[in-house]
Amino acid sequence: MKLERLTNNKIKIFLTLDDLIDRGITKEDIKGNSLKVHKLFQDMVEEACDELSFKMTGSIAIEIFSLQAQGLVIIVTKDEEELLSDEDEFLDLQVKVGEHPHILYRFEDFEDVIQLSHSLRFNGIAKSSLFSLEGHYYMWIEDVGEDLFNLAISLAAEYGSVSTLTLYRLQEYGTCIISGNAISVMTEYFKK
Repeated sequence: MKLERLTNNKIKIFLTLDDLIDRGITKEDIKGNSLKVHKLFQDMVEEACDELSFKMTGSIAIEIFSLQAQGLVIIVTKDEEELLSDEDEFLDLQVKVGEHPHILYRFEDFEDVIQLSHSLRFNGIAKSSLFSLEGHYYMWIEDVGEDLFNLAISLAAEYGSVSTLTLYRLQEYGTCIISGNAISVMTEYFKK
């Protein structure tokens, strides 16, 4: 489990598939929205909040995004407008589950990005953006159809590693090198 404070009233929790398996949860459990899953998420959110000194009172919104073959991203947002005294503390959790159709991988070497771009283009995958942040390269592969999703993840995993960063963080703190058509540009300029 990886934790990150996004703002004063928002934190992000990233759980890999291994983290879920260790806790005895499958994706089917999550989609089924069972009581077991609600209890697990409540425990994890409380643990994360304790670790990040994020006080859980008032109205709390929890958004859960499934990153296929990567894990889950849980965004916990506290309504800052509600100022409560200790005796008026309450907790109102609102949980929203959604799928995230994008793939984000991190690369140590630019050559790996070039090789991946050729593999993806050969398989008909083109929509992507390339970023750099803190000495690493990040490829954001967008709108991959269900038929090619597992292939795209397999290819990306050969050359890089799954990133837990959000696109918003990359856009704010990173440098966008190529927007929207990175695979096409990379394969055009760096031919095999």
